[in-house]
Amino acid sequence: MDFRLTEEQQDIKNAAKEFAEKEFDLEYARKCDAEHIYPKELVKKVAENGFIGIYIPEEYGGGGLGQLEKVLVLEEFFRVDSTLAEPIANADFGCEQIMLYGSEEQKSKYLAKVASGEWTSSALYTEPDAGSDLASVRVSAKKDGGNWVINGTKTFATNAEYASFGLVLCRTEEESVGPKGTSMIIVDDFQGRNDISISSVGDKMGIRASSTCEVAFDNCTVPIGNLIGKEGNGFMQAMNFFDVTRVIVAAQAVGNAQGAYEKALDYVRKRRQFGVPIGTFEAIQFKIAEMATKLEAARNLVYKSAWKVDIGEPDLTLSSMAKWYASRISKEVCDDAIQLHGGYGYMAEYDVERAYRNTRIREIYEGTTEIQKYTIGRALIGKLK
Repeated sequence: MDFRLTEEQQDIKNAAKEFAEKEFDLEYARKCDAEHIYPKELVKKVAENGFIGIYIPEEYGGGGLGQLEKVLVLEEFFRVDSTLAEPIANADFGCEQIMLYGSEEQKSKYLAKVASGEWTSSALYTEPDAGSDLASVRVSAKKDGGNWVINGTKTFATNAEYASFGLVLCRTEEESVGPKGTSMIIVDDFQGRNDISISSVGDKMGIRASSTCEVAFDNCTVPIGNLIGKEGNGFMQAMNFFDVTRVIVAAQAVGNAQGAYEKALDYVRKRRQFGVPIGTFEAIQFKIAEMATKLEAARNLVYKSAWKVDIGEPDLTLSSMAKWYASRISKEVCDDAIQLHGGYGYMAEYDVERAYRNTRIREIYEGTTEIQKYTIGRALIGKLK
C-alpha cells in the first residue's frame, strides 16, 4: 500500500484540523471533564459541518467517503482535545452496523438523521456478566405478535443518555447457548420511554464528557421490523462491526497521543534547567525519539487497517493489531508526556494528565488488549497449519 494521502484526503485532514483548533475551547474542555458535561451543541455543529457522516453513503445523507477519511478526521479531533472529541466520535456509534446489515428502509430512516446531527445513536452490547464474552448475553427479546418484547440490563452503554435510538444485542432464542440465537434490534425513541430506565454508571477516570450508562429494559416493546440483518446472527454481526470500529478506536488513540506528544515537545523546547532548554539533554532527546517512532508505527497500522476496510477487505488480524498497539503506545506516550513535564505534568492546567486519563480506556473498551492479542495469536498460529 502507498501511504501517501490523496489531495482530497489531505484537504479533509486539514479541514478537520482547522475546525477543531477553532471550535474546541480548552477552558470548556476542562469544564466538561470536571463536571461531566456532554457538549451537545458542539456535537451538532460537527455534524452540520459534515464530519460525523463523512463515511455514510451520499444516498443516505452522508459524505460518501470511507473509513480512512473518518480516521483522518478523528485523529485531528483527538489531537486537539480528547475530552471534546470523545462524544463526537460516539455520536454515530452503531451506524456501521446499520450500513453493514440494515435494510434499505433502516438505512434511509436512521443514517441521514445521524449524519445531519438531528439524531445520535448508541449501541448496547455489554452486560454485567457479559463483557469480553459477548456470546453470553442474556438480555432477551421475545416475539409477541408483531413486536419484540425486550427485558434485561445492559451496562457501559456509550451515549445512551443522549441517543435518539439504540441498537441492542439480544438473545432471541430463549434456550440457546453461546453465539447462536442472538440478534441485533433497534429500539426507537430512546429518551423518555416508560419501559426503559437509563442511569449513569458513576464517576469515571476519564472520557467524562462522554455518556456511559446502565440501561434496563422492562417489557420494552418494538416492532418486529426493527430487527437488523438475520435473526439469530447478531453475534457474528457484532464481531464484523467491531472489525471496523476497532480501527476507529485505534485512530482515537493515535490522535490522543499525538496531542500529548506535541505538548511535551513544545515544553522541552521552552523549559530551562541548568541554564539551557531541557531538550538539549540526551535523555530527553531519546524520550522524544521513542515517542515519535511509536506514533509513526501506530499511525501506519491504523491507516492500513482503514484502507483494507475501504477496499472491501476488512482484516480482523490487522484491525486487532492496530487497536492493541495504538492503545498501548497512546498510554505510553501520554505517560512520557507527563514525565517530561515533571511536576507540572501532574497538574490539571497542563492537560497531559487529562490526555492520559482519557486514553487509558482504549485498552479496555471495544475489545481488551488481552482479547486483541488472543485474536492475533489464534489467527497467526492457524495460518501455520
